[in-house]
Amino acid sequence: MGTDAFQVLRSTLRYLSYWYEQDNVEEIAINRPNEIWLRLRGRRAHPWACQQDANLSRTYLTDIMHIIANTFELPFDPEQGSPAVYATLPGDHRFTGIAGKNVMYDNEDLTGGIAMCVRVHSDDVKFGLGDYGLKAGERLQKLNKLKEVENPEDPYERLILSIKRGDHILVSGATATGKTTFLNNLLTILDSHKRVITIEDTRELIVPHPNHVHLVLSRTEQTNTMTYPKLIDLVVRFTPDAIIGGEISTANAGALWELMGSGHDNCFATIHAENSEAAYKAFTDRILHCYPTIDREKTIAEMHDKLRVVQINRQGNIRAVTEVT
Repeated sequence: MGTDAFQVLRSTLRYLSYWYEQDNVEEIAINRPNEIWLRLRGRRAHPWACQQDANLSRTYLTDIMHIIANTFELPFDPEQGSPAVYATLPGDHRFTGIAGKNVMYDNEDLTGGIAMCVRVHSDDVKFGLGDYGLKAGERLQKLNKLKEVENPEDPYERLILSIKRGDHILVSGATATGKTTFLNNLLTILDSHKRVITIEDTRELIVPHPNHVHLVLSRTEQTNTMTYPKLIDLVVRFTPDAIIGGEISTANAGALWELMGSGHDNCFATIHAENSEAAYKAFTDRILHCYPTIDREKTIAEMHDKLRVVQINRQGNIRAVTEVT
């Protein structure tokens, strides 16, 4: 990177770096123009804080993406098929950004949007083994005590507990049973302070959480090089607290299953199936389209352990939850 290019980059980043160079900030996230979320160091409960900044206009954010791409000779052209940029900024801060029609702000916005994160590098933060709770003669810590709570017999209480402790949930049912509507209702139960990332092929989900990003990858209008595996890689860099995957298809099943095993909490999705066991099998069979060498029976068994199914059936105008595994 030449000196001139470095200076241009530094100058362009000045409004953004004002936020990520603050001592108590470990990450920043921009979901839409003029708004920035700060992940504050040392805050376990509700670590994200929102600030408004008129300097972070759509034009400015777009310029950042172009200049970072030009500085590091990276492909970036949302109109021509390269919507994402990954780079290490001066100071070793990790940048991830995406622009264009893969980002949507609302249902009426057809032009696309822009979203980005910067993970802050800090030489001052040093962790020893003891900081991870690993000490001679002591038991390992259990961070999520709700994981140890026995599942209630009552299906409603079982579902609520699952959401609170971060379980993955698959909403299953035939066409027109109200799966997406039910999923939208589940989102209202999620802690309002969570950072939520959605991944859909068509915008349908309604996210009440203020810290959220809608990502879209259309099955019928594939206009760029973005694929579900690439989108999943971007999602995990966006530091989600919950990932909502929309309807499972042969295109996204493998990527969503990988997400559910990545250590992230609250991955939700929907699928077409007539009962819970059929839902596990249908999910596995869709994964097999992309990964034909996986062990089908082993994967189904793993799903029983990792994934709670809510089954919805319909008779006439009556829709009802018939199973909560």
